[in-house]
Amino acid sequence: MELNMNDEPEVQIGTVNDNLKLCNTGMDNHHTKNKEMESSNEKRKNYLSWDDFFMATAFLAAQRSKDPVTQVGACIVTLDKKIVGTGYNGMPIGCNDDDFPWGKNNPSTLDNKYTYVCHAEMNAVLNKNSMDVKNCSMYVALFPCNECAKIIIQSGIKEVVYLSDKYSFKPQMIAAKRMFNASGVKFRQHIPSNQRLVLDFSKINSNMTQMPNTPEKYDCK
Repeated sequence: MELNMNDEPEVQIGTVNDNLKLCNTGMDNHHTKNKEMESSNEKRKNYLSWDDFFMATAFLAAQRSKDPVTQVGACIVTLDKKIVGTGYNGMPIGCNDDDFPWGKNNPSTLDNKYTYVCHAEMNAVLNKNSMDVKNCSMYVALFPCNECAKIIIQSGIKEVVYLSDKYSFKPQMIAAKRMFNASGVKFRQHIPSNQRLVLDFSKINSNMTQMPNTPEKYDCK
């Protein structure tokens, strides 16, 4: 092939611009990933409030109850948000769950669960892992009865947070409120931010991308 020195070399127009575009695209992707990493450094927005957490703990404790009709749990919390006791309604220690009655409509007191069952509030106080529960709060699903109110007052608990007061018409609950008011124990109803919480044990293994991405290098020369 004859080469004519007077011929101008063939120039590929746009090559430099294309390279710049590729470089800019790479940098844009890099900035996007950086933004994603920055957003992942922000705290999660939908975490449980303290009230929701402690009430959920009471409900979780209730799942240990053998009562076929009503499962109630209680959770005792210190002023600095430490859980020091949990309990649920059940038979006394040593009283076999299979040997004692769980029915509540039998006219005979000896065949009625109310004669034997320890309420969640009592068990939470007795199960405490601290020296005492003075000035603590108790979270419980149902408003306490009069017998549990006595234990709460005598133990030094100063606040009761309940979810439901569906038995408010019963003399036991009316008496409990009367004693609480007289002894200075505050009580309030908790309205959860979510009516339903789901525990998914498989969720802990669902995200395997916790390690940060390796920084990408771009050669823009």
